[in-house]
Amino acid sequence: TASFSISPKKASTLQECNNDDEESTLQLPRSLSKRRINLSIIALLVNGISPNMCNSVLAEELELERYTDSKEGFTLLRPSSWIKVDKAGANVLFEEENKGSNNAGVVVNPVRLNSLGEFGSPQFVADKLIMAEKRKESTKDAEVIAVSERSGQGGLQVYEFEYKLDSTRGGMKRIFTAAFVSSKRLYILNIAHLDKPESPLDVHTRMILEQVVHSFDSAPLA
Repeated sequence: TASFSISPKKASTLQECNNDDEESTLQLPRSLSKRRINLSIIALLVNGISPNMCNSVLAEELELERYTDSKEGFTLLRPSSWIKVDKAGANVLFEEENKGSNNAGVVVNPVRLNSLGEFGSPQFVADKLIMAEKRKESTKDAEVIAVSERSGQGGLQVYEFEYKLDSTRGGMKRIFTAAFVSSKRLYILNIAHLDKPESPLDVHTRMILEQVVHSFDSAPLA
């Protein structure tokens, strides 16, 4: 899994890992009937678009399920077919079955920041991320594709990044990252998926991974 560090004094490098933190999983239906999809479209036209409704319908269609860690205070959607695995270093890690190079992991570390904005703009953080990748001996090339910012729970500042990574460890990959600071803790979601010239990332898979990264947010602590 690709990694970056916000600052040597403020955050640890992202690693593939997992622990036995508390979790709750909400199973979603695997498919939608044509009638239900049509009714949803009609409802949107009549009542206007509701973000929560759109997200719920899309999550069902893409076979995503909710994962919440109430001990560490984060939540996200994850592909229902991906399995949770144990690896040292991060709070949770999900992998596509029989394709461990396709994975999504979350790391939580204490920081002295109240928000990511105190460290820098999304572009500034993206530049640091790519610099960290290029310093690795295994990295052949790294290129930023997209940088954005959104509001999370309670107006939480969330940064999102997408970039291409070509390395001697796993070949070409597409990386999706989301990060935020809450209660003086840095939360990082890192998603890696193979994106080779002979088998590029398809549109459907890309939609799934984008929904996962967009869903990453804070959750009430238990």
